[in-house]
Parts: sequence; structure tokens; C-alpha cells
Amino acid sequence: MAIQIGDRAPEILGADQDGNEVRLSDFEGRKLALYFYPKDNTSGCTAEACSLRDGYGELQEAGYEVLGASRDNARSHQRFIAQHNLPFRLIADTEDTLQEQFGVRAEKSMYGRKYTGTLRTTFLIGEDGIVNGIIGPGEVNTKDHASQILKK
Repeated sequence: MAIQIGDRAPEILGADQDGNEVRLSDFEGRKLALYFYPKDNTSGCTAEACSLRDGYGELQEAGYEVLGASRDNARSHQRFIAQHNLPFRLIADTEDTLQEQFGVRAEKSMYGRKYTGTLRTTFLIGEDGIVNGIIGPGEVNTKDHASQILKK
């Protein structure tokens, strides 16, 4: 069952690009923008990450921390962070555990080929660990995602 508005986010979120466990309680007292994206260093995912990087100061002023998650491994995340100077952590969800919990894995189609992929989705989690907003598939503006979060 996918996590919905009003649900509590799971305590254990996964491991970041350095292999450190990421827990919801790490963000206690702050809001969390947990964004799921398909793949490091693709055009849309890079635009989204750079929008969040560029708006990071404003997001922090509004009480948000940013955390990204994709199927990419830790090494890929390390390169992505270094290449684009990202100031936030990325979860290496290589087994799709977190994506399954949040319900962002689904059948997709590209050039007539069907495959299971990640639905670009952002969950806005309050200081209390409760999901209070979702920017769902088809709603994410990759080039202006930081502003979208701030307006929610």
C-alpha cells in the first residue's frame, strides 16, 4: 500500500551515497522534501536536482531539508553529487525498498517497450513525520521544483 497524505513516513529510509543509514528521526524538527527520481545524470533528473540545489537556501529558510532517492548505487550518487555540487544526501535504493513503500514504482512505457520504473514524485513530510503533501507524477516541474515545494 502506497504512503498517502496523513500517513507517517517510515523511520528507516535507507542508506545514503556514503553508506550511512538515513532515518526519519535525523530530520526531527524540520520538514523534509523526499523526492524520488528515475536516474542520476539524465536530463530531467539533473534539472530537478539542480533546481533543488539552487533553491536549497530558500528551502532551508522555510524549514525544509531535501533528500533524494533513486535506484542508482552509492557510487553513482557520489558522482552525481560531485558533478552538480548537490548540498543534500541521496538514498541508494538499489533494492527498491523505499520506492515500494512509497508506491512510486510502476509500469511505464518508452518507445513501445514496457518496463517497471520510478514515478517522479515528491513527498512533503512535516516536522512530526506525517506526510502532508505530495507532488505526484506528471506534476513535478523539473526546472522549477524548489519553487513548487515552497508554494505547497
